[in-house]
Amino acid sequence: MVTRSQVYGGRFYRALKIRKNLSRWIAYFILTLGGGVVVYPFFYMVMNSFKPGPEILHAPMKLPSRWVVTGYIAVWRELQVPLLFRNSLILAVSITLLNLFFDSLAAYALSKLRFPGRDTLFNLMLATLMIPGVLFLIPTYVIMYRLGWVGHFRSLIIPASISVYNIFLMKQFMQRIPDELIDAARIDGCGELGVYFRIVLPLSRPVLTTVAILTFMGSWNDFFGPLLYLMEDPSKWTVQLGLQYFNTSIPGENAEQIWAATTAITVPLVLLYFLLQDQFMKAFAGMRLK
Repeated sequence: MVTRSQVYGGRFYRALKIRKNLSRWIAYFILTLGGGVVVYPFFYMVMNSFKPGPEILHAPMKLPSRWVVTGYIAVWRELQVPLLFRNSLILAVSITLLNLFFDSLAAYALSKLRFPGRDTLFNLMLATLMIPGVLFLIPTYVIMYRLGWVGHFRSLIIPASISVYNIFLMKQFMQRIPDELIDAARIDGCGELGVYFRIVLPLSRPVLTTVAILTFMGSWNDFFGPLLYLMEDPSKWTVQLGLQYFNTSIPGENAEQIWAATTAITVPLVLLYFLLQDQFMKAFAGMRLK
């Protein structure tokens, strides 16, 4: 015989299960909607890069009636893509590697070494983040001009080789590394550089990957810096400068060339993120060290 408590218990269980399933489906719907909002601009860009120019002007939201690659052919022929990619890679890779080395050294010192004024120094460094970057443009340009670096890659590489934000990000991650590991390495006779290279860097791989992605993307997408220092020499133009020049010289009926150039410049960053997204998410999600 079924008791009243069993009936009520079964109803409560079914109601709880329905509520849980409903919450799950609502979460899935919101995530799908958000994913669509994020993915659609990229899909729109790629789609228009394979459409004829007149069709882009008259029906930019529709799928292509016929798929063409004339935009990519014209971009490769007229835009000097290998040169632009080479210059952007020189800047992005150099700035990324220098940031990984110098910022991680500073973060290790600020998180694991004890010295007088450490906290004060870190607070002063954080205070510089409150200063708008535009205020440094004129002093930096004057310094680069007096050094004779205007028109050279080093005018962009050297000032960007250290980032306070990256130091902050790495410091917060390195603080989670157990001090016992570092103390044990020191007892075994390992010096500070040995601790840094053998203990800290391997355990900091997620945040190093995150900093690498953010720094590479920032350098690759930088337009104002190359415009300020490299504009006079077309042989040193980056992809952003080349794209801007290309956009202003293409008539509307050849709009597929603009979309093709934009896609060619964007795809490397998207591929880089998907290859390294696991480490990227670990650093920002605060996962436990392994």
